[in-house]
Amino acid sequence: MGLQALFFYLFAFVAVASAFMVISARNPVHSVLFLILTFVNASGLFLLVGAEFLAMILLVVYVGAVAVLFLFVVMMLDIDFAELRSGALKYAPIGSLIGIVVAAELMIVIGGSALSPEAANAITMPIPALTERTNTAALGDVLYTNYVYFFQIAGLVLLVAMIGAIVLTLRHRENIKRQDISTQVARNPETAVKVVKVKPGQGI
Repeated sequence: MGLQALFFYLFAFVAVASAFMVISARNPVHSVLFLILTFVNASGLFLLVGAEFLAMILLVVYVGAVAVLFLFVVMMLDIDFAELRSGALKYAPIGSLIGIVVAAELMIVIGGSALSPEAANAITMPIPALTERTNTAALGDVLYTNYVYFFQIAGLVLLVAMIGAIVLTLRHRENIKRQDISTQVARNPETAVKVVKVKPGQGI
């Protein structure tokens, strides 16, 4: 067994085990930590096949942003997870249907090479050899030339989603001192300074 095969089985075993612990752990904080471990091992698998761009994206985007943010939300919010789990059975039928659809799609993808062996040769754009350019540079060439408009549209959609999430979660609470720039700029020495004469031995 070569060193690459050894690392493949190591990353794959830890990824599958930690993914199982994500759905079986009773503590949601532990579930998020196992999710981070799953992402790290999946990045190792991407590195083994030479897809370093996907590996770094998985670490930066999912581990560095999504998983850590979810962990902070779980730790800071006082959520009654027992109450959330109590109503989970009513979603079992739709969850089972989605699981069957996903499993069918995976079987189609896995069996695609056996059903149509010529599908691997139907590549729309040439892929340069790894000795000429790395896959990150080749992906950047394709993404920022042929699909630059779709890339900009995707960024615009994400921006709208971010603004929508901020608007939905923004709450204006009363009895909270807020900064008013126009009021501060309009102040003059007569209203900004108050001179108080204090008698000796007395406080304000």
